[in-house]
Amino acid sequence: MRIEIFSDVVCPWCYIGKRRLDRTLQTPLGQGVTLRWRPYQLYPRLPPEGIDRHEHLKARYGANASLGQMPKRLEAEAEDVGIRFDFAAIKRQPNSFQAHRLLEFAKPRCAQHELAEVLFNFHFCLGEDVGRTATLIEAARQAGLDGEKAAAHLRGNEGAEEVRRQLGRAIDLGIAGVPCYLMAGRFTLPGAQTEDVMAQFIERARRIAEPTA
Repeated sequence: MRIEIFSDVVCPWCYIGKRRLDRTLQTPLGQGVTLRWRPYQLYPRLPPEGIDRHEHLKARYGANASLGQMPKRLEAEAEDVGIRFDFAAIKRQPNSFQAHRLLEFAKPRCAQHELAEVLFNFHFCLGEDVGRTATLIEAARQAGLDGEKAAAHLRGNEGAEEVRRQLGRAIDLGIAGVPCYLMAGRFTLPGAQTEDVMAQFIERARRIAEPTA
């Protein structure tokens, strides 16, 4: 069964959701499951070079927005899956389009899942600008990809139209927020659900999509 993961690398709940899905798939439920990362942009109107993080927060939350501010629930749920966010380290709010292009580049090389982990860690824990080509090339290397080939891909335009097509598909599917999981092409699970909920949904989707004779 295939699980499509609609996600944005600048979404903290997507990182938490990834870790919860990892734990769920480490059980027998993971047998026969394949993963496909799909693009979604929370902030598609940002300039390609991104913007100052503080300016971005002020525009969203007002003049008193803090770089390091983090809801207690988010912090607690992140720590529960082994993530320690460092929001204060994030100086730029990147446009994530190039990161999605790199994730598409990773697909035929079977490295999407590893790359997603690196990109989340770069952005949320290390404060790296995942909109910068140099940062993305290093992320590709850390995910086991060929850095030179990744650089050539990012500096060209290959895959850009496919990312745009997939962004449009998310809208057509009615996906209005991430993370969101599409299972067996038919069953949608929105949000960073608990591992128990994920397990129940995967089991149900598999049972319906792959009925026994």
